[in-house]
Amino acid sequence: MGDQGDDEARLPEPVRDHLGQQLRSVLAIDAGPPEFLGDEPPPNAFAPQLQKLETRLKTHEEGTVAVEEALDRILDAFGIDPEADRGRSAPPPE
Repeated sequence: MGDQGDDEARLPEPVRDHLGQQLRSVLAIDAGPPEFLGDEPPPNAFAPQLQKLETRLKTHEEGTVAVEEALDRILDAFGIDPEADRGRSAPPPE
């Protein structure tokens, strides 16, 4: 970023400000209050994609927790303490 070539490729600040204002005026859609102070709400056109992403993230998080709990129950059933085995190295391959 400190290269002189980067500075030459950048638009002047007044042009960037103007373009930013134009984009904000186009994207300002009445979609309710923003989730975070100072953030603009996303356009309604992105709602289906955002819902899919939220569902995937939630499913991934819940699935990871479920698998971890299931593995803990399996290890408990066999009387294995994974914390005790962490300090040991794997046996050499035969």
